[in-house]
Amino acid sequence: MSSTEYDLVIVGGGLVGGSLACALGQAGLRVCLVEAVSPQAKVQPSYDERVIALSWGSRAILDGAGLWSRISAEAERITRVHVSDRGHFGFARLDHRDEGVEALGYVAPARLIGRAIQSGLGGVDVLCPARLIGFRIQNDRVDLEIAMAGKSRLLSASLMVAADGGDSSIRHRLGFAVVERDYGHDAIISTVTPDRPRPGLAFERFTDTGPLAMLPMTEGRYSVVWTAREHEADEILNLDDQAFLRRLQERFGYRLGGLGRPGRRVAYSLKLRLTRDPVRERLVLIGNAAHTLHPVAGQGFNLGLRDVAALAQVVTDSVREGRDPGAKAALDTYRRLRGRDQFNAGAATDFLARLFVNPWAPLRLSRDLGLVGLDLLPGARHLLARRFMGMTGNMPRLARGLPL
Repeated sequence: MSSTEYDLVIVGGGLVGGSLACALGQAGLRVCLVEAVSPQAKVQPSYDERVIALSWGSRAILDGAGLWSRISAEAERITRVHVSDRGHFGFARLDHRDEGVEALGYVAPARLIGRAIQSGLGGVDVLCPARLIGFRIQNDRVDLEIAMAGKSRLLSASLMVAADGGDSSIRHRLGFAVVERDYGHDAIISTVTPDRPRPGLAFERFTDTGPLAMLPMTEGRYSVVWTAREHEADEILNLDDQAFLRRLQERFGYRLGGLGRPGRRVAYSLKLRLTRDPVRERLVLIGNAAHTLHPVAGQGFNLGLRDVAALAQVVTDSVREGRDPGAKAALDTYRRLRGRDQFNAGAATDFLARLFVNPWAPLRLSRDLGLVGLDLLPGARHLLARRFMGMTGNMPRLARGLPL
């Protein structure tokens, strides 16, 4: 049986893998996307009911991949962020006007981003639903066997990209070294409608069980990301709507007035999972397959999109210059572009997740003084804002709003 040849095969067609496919398909590369679950399936894990906090840099990447115009109409701007320590005096504020941008970020439904990706895959060979049976890494290529519609198909590519999620079967199969930490907390996701909405204003409220984020959505709604201890999560999920609203109101306060109209509640277990080196010969892990972060500061998907921007540039430049996109030189370039950012994002979110649940009084006083100092020092606020906007370090063309 003959194989079909590609520059690149992406295994995993979720939000990160799909975004990479769209970017490279627009650039004219030979790309194949392999996804096990139909995007219309109710169990499709990437296109669920969550909303995604997109940084300003992620907006640029999605724009360069040809996706932002399909998302922008239903995306709510984040123009200001209010950070506070519940029950204590520390707080800090960030404002888009201080950074000279339209927004610090945006809030968009995961399903909306998923639909945009599905409509942007022109020029990409999509095998879905299809399953990776096996692969063999050769000196000059990767050979893959795919099962689809009861038949086996053979593919060959210069590079294989694993974007198959936090429980990546490819990462497990090859025994990548991973740093893991179970936080003992769940993130409870829901939607509420306050009676005094404040468009564009997002809240990150640190509590004794972890951060509680309230993210502005269209039509005056707010997305809730409530960190709770694992043994409390089931209780909160099973509360009736009024009891849930009372509990949430007690945790958050009345900065948005009374909270009403709660949406469906779901919970996700929180853990840190950071692959020490997500690059092997002719293979790269990206997105959650490479790093799963605590949701504090909303960095997870944004970090995955920065993987997309860097890898898209490295692969595109290699092909256009007649070089092998899966060769060691290309992958070393990608490693240099991404290694520090991936480590720093993992370390920063892990530090924040543990810092603000520690009840030790001297540490609590220090962190509250730190928040007040941040609020009073424009230079410190600027550095923090640029970091979480994805506008620091090595910025590939897509991240700077430039085409591939």
